[in-house]
Amino acid sequence: MFSKEKLRKKFTALRKNKYFTFKPSFFNPLIKVIKYKKENKISLYYPSNYEVDTLILAKILNKKKFTISLPKIFKNGRMKFINWKIHDPLIVNKFGFLEPTVSKKNVNPNIIIVPLLAFDRFKNRLGYGKGYYDKFLSSYSRRKKSVLTIGLAFSFQKYKKIPITKSDIKLDYILTEKGIF
Repeated sequence: MFSKEKLRKKFTALRKNKYFTFKPSFFNPLIKVIKYKKENKISLYYPSNYEVDTLILAKILNKKKFTISLPKIFKNGRMKFINWKIHDPLIVNKFGFLEPTVSKKNVNPNIIIVPLLAFDRFKNRLGYGKGYYDKFLSSYSRRKKSVLTIGLAFSFQKYKKIPITKSDIKLDYILTEKGIF
């Protein structure tokens, strides 16, 4: 079995070489889950490094009047979600990702769309290695708050078994072009 670091390198390169864009209909199963759960505060990630493009989803959710937020990383290693509208300005953080400015309101999302490099059939996710989402979700659940987590990926990002630690949080759903599970 590969180490997490070797898997990160492998799937970063694979995603770059095999990247393609989805039509808006790709998000239909996700929209159905959101409507079924009757949730209205959704956190997205701003796409970079050949991730599934969430801007298409942001436009769909904006038309349906959902509250959208993006993650913001703070110096203390914490991540919060900041209210965001599609034309709001963003800044580049220390990792090179776009995030909202601090002047906007914090949001406690009901649904978090999570970025990932790879996933397995057990809904484990391989992230970028800093653990921001795992730390946030662990802390959030300790405060008795419920949140639905959904990873967006290409089907070629599936791996037989992601190596996990006790601090890794499983996703509730993963959406690929082959469907949602």
